[in-house]
Amino acid sequence: MNRTELADFLRRGRARLNPSDVGLTSGARRRTPGLRREEVAQLAGMSVDYYTRLEQCRGPRPSRQMLTALARALRLTADERDHLFHLTGEEPPRRETASAHVPPGLMLILDRLHDTPAQVVTDCGEVLAQNAMGRALTRDVMSRPRRERNLLRLYFLDPQARCLFPEEDRPDHARAQVANLRAVTAARPDDPEPAALVAELRASSEEFARLWDEHEVSLRHKATKRFLHPLVGLLELDCEVLLSHEHHQLLVIHTARPGTEAYERLRLLRVVGLQDMSPQAV
Repeated sequence: MNRTELADFLRRGRARLNPSDVGLTSGARRRTPGLRREEVAQLAGMSVDYYTRLEQCRGPRPSRQMLTALARALRLTADERDHLFHLTGEEPPRRETASAHVPPGLMLILDRLHDTPAQVVTDCGEVLAQNAMGRALTRDVMSRPRRERNLLRLYFLDPQARCLFPEEDRPDHARAQVANLRAVTAARPDDPEPAALVAELRASSEEFARLWDEHEVSLRHKATKRFLHPLVGLLELDCEVLLSHEHHQLLVIHTARPGTEAYERLRLLRVVGLQDMSPQAV
């Protein structure tokens, strides 16, 4: 691990970003350009002390999960992300499979969506990034261990994850998720990730196994979804899906039509829904 080069790379990456680039407010006047250390730590989900030690050439070797979080926080390109891994002696993730690295352009769009829930997920359902409204609507999925960030695994194996949907909508939601995974698995036969997820869910969930055997196929598209939020009640939202083919990633945006009850409740969610709530996901 090259601690000196890593520290310099992190400092330079931090200096080139402004708070507005990552969806943060500037606040008081700054003595130096770029993000503060505590802001990078916040974006990466790590302690300020841990990040500071990395910049001071005295930190421990970061885990692969931590490196992915740092790459996302600093809005690194795929090449820069690979360089970050190499500096710590780690092999970068393969690019031909679904990437856990969110491209800077996609993160830029997510950062600009201040008043509508949005998140970036892989086509296999792993949540890679959420904006503040996304966390308010579906809970802070990114605070969970990586294995628990997959929406299909949560939906079929964690009963609490279903509480965010009206009971009468749950069968259709389950069917749509299985049909999407079926299409993804067929499209990427050499990628072990979707196949492993299918094997796990077939063995652990009778409902998933039954739906899988029905062999329905359908990719994610624009739809209307209803959420039963514990603070603001029922929200009927339009779901827009923007696809990044190169990275097998989806930007999922939920909007409400102006003048509707859902629109007013979404505005209320922006005010009261950003409280600290226990992790839960859809």
